[in-house]
Amino acid sequence: MKLWQKETGSKKEVESFTIGRDPEFDILLAPFDVLGSMAHAEMLSTIGLLTAEENEILQQGLKQIYIEIQNGDFKIDPGVEDVHSQVEFLLTERYGDVGKKLHSGRSRNDQVLVDLKLYYRNSIKELVEECTSLFDLLISLSEKHKNDLMPGYTHTQLAMPSSFGLWFSSFAEGLSEDMGLLKAAFDLANKNPLGSAAGYGSSFPLNRTMTTELLGFADLHHNVLNAQNSRGKTERTLSFAMAGMAGTLNRLASDVCIFMNQHFAFIGFPDDLTTGSSIMPHKKNPDVFELIRAKTNQIQAIPNAIALLLTNTTTGYHRDLQLLKEDIFPGIETLKNCLRMTGFMLSSIKVKENILADPFYKHLFSVEVVNELVLKGTPFRDAYKQVGMDIESDNFAPDQLHLNHSHEGSIGNLNLQEIDEKMQNSIKLFNFKKIEQSFEDLLK
Repeated sequence: MKLWQKETGSKKEVESFTIGRDPEFDILLAPFDVLGSMAHAEMLSTIGLLTAEENEILQQGLKQIYIEIQNGDFKIDPGVEDVHSQVEFLLTERYGDVGKKLHSGRSRNDQVLVDLKLYYRNSIKELVEECTSLFDLLISLSEKHKNDLMPGYTHTQLAMPSSFGLWFSSFAEGLSEDMGLLKAAFDLANKNPLGSAAGYGSSFPLNRTMTTELLGFADLHHNVLNAQNSRGKTERTLSFAMAGMAGTLNRLASDVCIFMNQHFAFIGFPDDLTTGSSIMPHKKNPDVFELIRAKTNQIQAIPNAIALLLTNTTTGYHRDLQLLKEDIFPGIETLKNCLRMTGFMLSSIKVKENILADPFYKHLFSVEVVNELVLKGTPFRDAYKQVGMDIESDNFAPDQLHLNHSHEGSIGNLNLQEIDEKMQNSIKLFNFKKIEQSFEDLLK
């Protein structure tokens, strides 16, 4: 029987359909459900709904369950609807009726919403950590290969000289800019909905400011109905942030797949990081990057899936929102894995040197020659025409090793320090230390 159930239960077909995949996702919410309950119990004791002794019992009981979760000893028993019920059942089984008092002033709506906010907050922290690790590697590779030239392309046609330093650091700065959307998602996840109950508050004199502080939230959703409406809005914002980061990885993976091709052969990887063919002995396939490309495309589809789930939902809670987890939870894990695997692969990348010494790439230097003529006094249109005629008559023979790019962000001035500072300043805005300290205080 469910905790909220009356005498008549649901048919098993209805129960199975409505529960869906919740049990597998609820395990991920378990530690956050306990932390939310600890803060709630502490608050209840200050408004007279729990005695000091009852609060102490619940705090110790919840800490024990938290330890069991961390040790992998926690599970949702068959017939138990969700993680919230499992925690309450354990408390009641172990400590008696005091366990039944914990839900005072709460609804399952705001309880799961708190769990989700805490889970998303923690997931964003993990994404930032993975992103930072990859960012640092890209900056390092950019510095290492800043003098290794490569072709640059527009319209997938040979365009102008580039460098591996410019290529690597373009993705580094891209990741630093992806932090902006992720911070917007973090700000939504970092608001406390506890006390909103089913979306209309409670007749108990709840202290919502207290639970906000205990759980390390930066603020609370003041309007209880808006707190409920934030479910879906938070996921949609987070999904757009994830899609932005996935888009950066997707372009990098697509480049790698092309640059590994024998017609390019700009980069390579050790044999044990590539895969072969069952019939072609010469093949070294970029399977990891092809899968990163595919998986990041799946991630970029999540905002659309969430937007469609939210279409036509009116104010307040709807069971439709349960399905948000089926897109966003796996998407978070996939994105973390893609960030991790991109770094794992790039740490072993081999860059070909002296690519542009090949006369095949001489037309890349056409703009350089035009600019040199302009600097000597030739009008730009005349210089452009002169170089164009030399190319058409096959008389174009530039000095391919003479490059002078000095402005900010060019191949001769990568601004790696400025890009690194941009990333560090973005990370500081998240203030993860406050959250970590609040959890330590709850658990000590």
